[in-house]
Amino acid sequence: MARPASSEDTRVQESFVQPPDDPIRLDGLARWLVDRAPHDSVDHLFPEFCREVVRRGFPIFRATLGLEVLHPEVSGWLHVWTDEATSVRESNRAGISRSASYLSSPTRIVDETEAVFRRRLDGPCPDMPVLDELRDLGCTDYVMFPLPFLDRTRTAVGSFATQQAGGFTDEDIDELERAARLLSPYAERHVLRRIAVDLLDTYVGPRTGQRIIEGRVERGQVELIEAALWFADLRGFTRLSEEAPLGEVLGTLNAAFDILVEVIEAHGGEVLKFIGDAVLAIFPTGPTRDQGAACCDAIRAAEALCRRTDSANREREASGLHPLTFAMALHVGTVAYGNMGAPHRLDFTVIGPAVNRASRLQELAKRLGRRVVLSDAFAENSETRLLDLGCHELRDVQEPQRVFSLG
Repeated sequence: MARPASSEDTRVQESFVQPPDDPIRLDGLARWLVDRAPHDSVDHLFPEFCREVVRRGFPIFRATLGLEVLHPEVSGWLHVWTDEATSVRESNRAGISRSASYLSSPTRIVDETEAVFRRRLDGPCPDMPVLDELRDLGCTDYVMFPLPFLDRTRTAVGSFATQQAGGFTDEDIDELERAARLLSPYAERHVLRRIAVDLLDTYVGPRTGQRIIEGRVERGQVELIEAALWFADLRGFTRLSEEAPLGEVLGTLNAAFDILVEVIEAHGGEVLKFIGDAVLAIFPTGPTRDQGAACCDAIRAAEALCRRTDSANREREASGLHPLTFAMALHVGTVAYGNMGAPHRLDFTVIGPAVNRASRLQELAKRLGRRVVLSDAFAENSETRLLDLGCHELRDVQEPQRVFSLG
C-alpha cells in the first residue's frame, strides 16, 4: 500500500491530453536523442542525456535512472549522475522488495502509485534516508517520475535533485517530466534487449544464447562441431525423491547443480541441459582450443567436481544432509549443434552418436561404481594419468568399448 500523502509531498497526475508546444529549453531535445545521443548502452546514453539537459539550463545537481530487469540474481541497476561522476549500483534480487532501502525510498511510492513523487528538502526527511543525504549535500528539491514503459510490471523511474534556492519551479517540473518521457523509449529498448540476453544466458547458456540472438532460430538449422562431452548424473536421487520431504529434495538438487555449473563454467564449458538430476555439458573446440585442449579442460572440470564434492559432503554429513554422489562420463567427438523440435517449440541442443555414447558411458559408470568413466577416444586426447578399466558392453553399441577412469 502506498504511504498516505503528507503536506511535504506533491504527486502530479497526468492532467492533459495534448501537451503544449515544447518550451525553448526542450526545443531540439528529441532530435538530439535521435541524431546525436550515444545508443550503444545506457551507461553512455544516460550521462550524456543528463549533460545535455544541464546544458539547456535545467538546474540539475543529481539525476538517477532506476531500471528493473529480469535476472535470477540481479533485480536491476540504478544509474547515478552528477556533474563530477557517474556510477551504476547493482541490486541483488533476493529480498529487494522487503529491504529497508526500498521500503523507505521514493521508488516504492512511485511503483505503488504510478505517479510523480516530489518533495521539497527544506526540512529533515527521517522517513527517507536518501532524501536526508541529498539535503545534507545542499539539495533543496527532489522529484521522481515513472517512465512510461510499455511493460509497467517492473520499476522504471528517473529522478532529479537540485541545489537551486527555492527548489524547482513548476515549469522545471513540467519540462523535466517531458524530458524523461523523451528518454523513456530509448531506455526501454536497452532494458528489453538486456532482459532477452539475460534470459537466454540463464536458460540455454551464453554460447547458445548468442546464436539465438543472432537469428539462428530455424528448425533443422544445425552446425557440426567438435566438442568434449560431459554427462553427469546425481546418484541415489530417485530414492531421495521417494523418501525425503520436497524441500530437502530441491535443496539437494540445487546444491549439486551449484557445484556442477560452477566447475563446468570455470573450465570453459557450457551447460546445455538439466535432465532431471543429470547435466549435459560441452567443451567445444575453437580457434584457441583444439580437441586435446577441450578434453584437458573437461577432465580438469571433472577433477574439480570430485574435490568440491568431497569437501561439500564433509559439511553435509556434519549437518545430517544427504551426500552428493555423481556418476560422470567424458567423451569427445562430432555433434550436430542447433535447433530441433516442433515448428513453434524448439530446443537448441546437441545430437549424434557421440552424445549417445556419452549417455551409455554414464550408465556404465553407475554399473561399475565409478565416479568418472572416460571413453577410449577421450583418453587418447588426455595427458592425465588414467586407470584402464578394460573393454565393456555399452547398450545399443555393437562392439565392446575400452574405457578408463581417473587414477
